[in-house]
Amino acid sequence: MSSTSKSKSTWIWPLIIIFLAVAYYFYTSSGGENPPQNPTEEVLGNTTSVPTEISGVLPQGGYFEIYFTIPLDPNDKSVEQALISKIDASKTSISMAVFEFDIEEVAEAILRAEKRGVEVRVVYDNEYSDPDPQMGMLKAAGIQTIPDNRTALMHNKFFVFDDACVWTGSFNISDNASKKNNENAIYFCSPEAAENYSVEFEEMFAGEFGPTSTANTPHPAFEINGFTVENCFASEDNCMEKVINAVEKANTSVHFMAFSFTDDDLANAMITNANRGVVIEGIFESRGANTEYSECNTLLKQGFDIRLDGNPYTFHHKVIIVDEQFVIFGSFNFSASADKNNDENLLIWYDPQLAQLFEQQYQIMKSQAVIPQGLSCTK
Repeated sequence: MSSTSKSKSTWIWPLIIIFLAVAYYFYTSSGGENPPQNPTEEVLGNTTSVPTEISGVLPQGGYFEIYFTIPLDPNDKSVEQALISKIDASKTSISMAVFEFDIEEVAEAILRAEKRGVEVRVVYDNEYSDPDPQMGMLKAAGIQTIPDNRTALMHNKFFVFDDACVWTGSFNISDNASKKNNENAIYFCSPEAAENYSVEFEEMFAGEFGPTSTANTPHPAFEINGFTVENCFASEDNCMEKVINAVEKANTSVHFMAFSFTDDDLANAMITNANRGVVIEGIFESRGANTEYSECNTLLKQGFDIRLDGNPYTFHHKVIIVDEQFVIFGSFNFSASADKNNDENLLIWYDPQLAQLFEQQYQIMKSQAVIPQGLSCTK
């Protein structure tokens, strides 16, 4: 090797080392592959899984994780994997209220939690969960399970972890929800929310379902990260009234995604909004959209931009986005059964950032939806 080559090697390698060190610093300081998972830390992973492959970490101040399924991707299991990660991270207790329960990997995660000493308790709908062998796995392990044996539905899909954090949304704990349906789920930590969901769970665990449940939500409204959240549980909390009151606040737009929308008063509130210049748009699950009780034809005949979902399986969202500033969502369908008979939960979340994430999902779903033929809600 020449003396020139030797001299070059003596100064090139230190420069390479400095460059790699600087690159590593910026990579790890931005979150890297392992962002903090505890919402009490500065940054919380806020993962959005949508067909445009948008995902990432919120800047400092982020405090929730929001998930959407991708039915167009048969290999996507991001929502169930996120739930499993929360189960695996639990330390003291899991209170779960499930409508369906047939994801094997979630059942196995629950059994792992129970084996490491986490107190696990379950409330479920007997008609939809008892046939699932996964519920049998929990029972065989001695986990406390309480069924709702009514003809009405225990329609919740929520988890309370360690009396501190909540998982909820439209996402049933089912293979169909994970792989075929359009669904949403949110995870966040709040002492007020955890208390609300825990109180509701205790009522059901004691056998109080539907209209027999006590109307005693401790924090009907609370603040998290500086934003107001209204929290409602059917059928005791008059949730439809709260949905209508929220929709009536609209100034510019109401966009909705509805698996079931049969409530006349909610439809009338949207029509009244339109009469004062609010733009009304929405997507209906195509099955049932053209039935006698659906509001699809009513809203379509008003000249609103109403569409039918493009998923050959199930469009399971129950979402209303108002002015792109706040969002209404949960297990609560926009129906009399949800309001008067079922066990349901609902959030009205006044955070524009969260509303924008739902709005983004709405626009993706709208681009995949079908414009009805004529003035009838049929494809």
